[in-house]
Amino acid sequence: MILHAVAASGRRADLPCLVWLHGFLGSVQEWARFHEAFADWPQLRVDLPGHGQSAAITASGFAAVDDLLRKTLLSYNILNYLLVGYSLGGRVAMYHACHGENTGLRGLIVEGGNPGLADRDARKKRRAADRRWAQRFRQEPLDEVLLAWYQQPVFSSLTHEERDELITLRCQNNPASLAVMLESTSLGVQPDLRARLQTLRVPFHYLCGERDEKFRTVAESLNLSPHLIPAAGHNAHRENPAAFRSCLLTLLRQPVEETP
Repeated sequence: MILHAVAASGRRADLPCLVWLHGFLGSVQEWARFHEAFADWPQLRVDLPGHGQSAAITASGFAAVDDLLRKTLLSYNILNYLLVGYSLGGRVAMYHACHGENTGLRGLIVEGGNPGLADRDARKKRRAADRRWAQRFRQEPLDEVLLAWYQQPVFSSLTHEERDELITLRCQNNPASLAVMLESTSLGVQPDLRARLQTLRVPFHYLCGERDEKFRTVAESLNLSPHLIPAAGHNAHRENPAAFRSCLLTLLRQPVEETP
């Protein structure tokens, strides 16, 4: 089994494939607006399990998600690639970079992704919180749950109009599939990746909105200087796509280090 994905050949065959991984509630459409700006690169936009046209695919945890991702990359004969992941997609990307051989991985670009919780009590609380959200997705009207979801502090930079737009867009999801994915990829079950990330042998860049205080702190905990997207909060690529695009192009045009 492989994940649904949208592939595009690039104008330059010598460049690594950009593998785009969306956040929770997203899909391949999340990255569609950036396709043309990165047309030099081969690209693969992936629907993660429980999302988009991969909604019927379930995964029991991060190892299972990573296995599906690896099989998907192989099915497209992608042997030379960069991972670009937002939020949940960033966590999947970091897990991938920290496990397995990864001989084809040329770099890691994460927007607002959490590398994991070191504290056992914090993990326990997060698991419980995500279980409660999962139950709401299963039992309540999706638009009502999404309204509550986007009231969380991490989304405080959203305007009323931006929040309404996201709710309308995300109502296309299957709530039962979302609930399964939320529990299986809870931050409470994700391993703490900090130590491994600090020894990566490929370039690792961290992006976040300048208003996203939580994830600016996360970046600092990784001893990274985050690339700040101006006039944006947690969903920086959506709130300021032009600045996100410019930042990413600058990073991608830097010389790519070869993995020893």
